[in-house]
Amino acid sequence: MDDRTPNIPEVVAEISELFERYEQALIDKNVDVLDTTFWDSPHTIRYALHENGYGFEAIHGHRVARAPGPGIKEKRIRLEILTLGRDFATTNLEFKVRGRDSIGRQSQTLVRFPDVGWKVVAAHVSTMDGDPLW
Repeated sequence: MDDRTPNIPEVVAEISELFERYEQALIDKNVDVLDTTFWDSPHTIRYALHENGYGFEAIHGHRVARAPGPGIKEKRIRLEILTLGRDFATTNLEFKVRGRDSIGRQSQTLVRFPDVGWKVVAAHVSTMDGDPLW
């Protein structure tokens, strides 16, 4: 039977911990942690503000080129975590964009793989109002 029970507490805790680790790695530019968070596959996608990463290698290349620092997030407004069963999850973050009158959005889709654990298979970062950050 396929159990898709929403928000099993221990699964939500795992995703919360992974999310916080990833967020800190963004600030620290810890590429090892950033890389291990994502599925090492040509099928992984990450749409960001300045690039579209199709496949793990492209995503890694963008990470290496990115400057360290606090990034664009000034403060969190809302974080929503949804888990379905024990092997699928989404995170959705709404945040205030640093130094701008803009709201940003970040989403991640995660799958637990038997051999490597939780991995982001798709991610997206954008602003709501279309205020260009570049």
